[in-house]
Amino acid sequence: MKIGVTIPNNWGVEDPQQVLEFGPLAESLGYDSVWVMDHLFNTGYIRERLADKPYYHPMSTLSYLAATTKKVILGTSVLVLPYHNPVELAKYAATLDQISGGRVTLGVGVGAMTEEFEALGISMRERGSLTNECIDIMKELWSNHLPTFHSKRWDFSELYFSPKPVQATIPVWVGGSSPGAMKRTALRGDGWHPTGVSAEGYALGKQEITEAATAAGRDPSKMSWSTRVEVEVHGKPSSDRAATRSTIPGSDSGMMTASLKAYQDAGVDHMVLALNSGDVSALKRLMETIAAEVLPEFK
Repeated sequence: MKIGVTIPNNWGVEDPQQVLEFGPLAESLGYDSVWVMDHLFNTGYIRERLADKPYYHPMSTLSYLAATTKKVILGTSVLVLPYHNPVELAKYAATLDQISGGRVTLGVGVGAMTEEFEALGISMRERGSLTNECIDIMKELWSNHLPTFHSKRWDFSELYFSPKPVQATIPVWVGGSSPGAMKRTALRGDGWHPTGVSAEGYALGKQEITEAATAAGRDPSKMSWSTRVEVEVHGKPSSDRAATRSTIPGSDSGMMTASLKAYQDAGVDHMVLALNSGDVSALKRLMETIAAEVLPEFK
């Protein structure tokens, strides 16, 4: 099982250089991937946590890390697809894949913050269909010499789109564990990437997606199976919201190893450890401890 770690682009760290240091650090410690998150406004629970402190753009952050790392996967966990123009995002992601030598993975989701949708003038009721079309458009642009797509929102045909990614296509992992997210994974996703589900819940979800993908004529053995779970940095969940989800204790390496093995047994092949804190020193200490005492169990 591969193990990645989040980069605190979303935790109000005032000095961006401190955020960016986590990429090379993660690589040097033996993590397989680094992950960033996505919101455009500090509203809702983000405002409660950060007020006016910085939340750095995920793709910009990964662009910098592409130049300061050599091996780690560069991932989003997750991009809120309805917030982004799919053509522009496909161009950015393909360019980043070229720059990084084929290391990009896009975790994507539909979003859930009403205030942000309203501020952006985007229909929250249409977020599911928007997300589906965004995935379809990006895959079309990445894979076809003269991409073509027709819908009420987007309409183009026989236009050159370049660069293409280094990878045959950039993996799109679908976030969420709702029925809609699981259907989207089965029909469109290159992987499943829910947040905060238990190992038992993950096994059940994987079985459901596998059956649906098979019924749709897709090969689930070619899919990636991932999840993001918070590791408690300060001995407890980072928020009341996080407390409603499954977490992993960060103070006991043995318990952490046991938790990760439970996810591995449930079918997870790429675990993303969410270190949800803006305490840079505490994050570094925890990353080092995990690297020394937990990662060797999965190599």
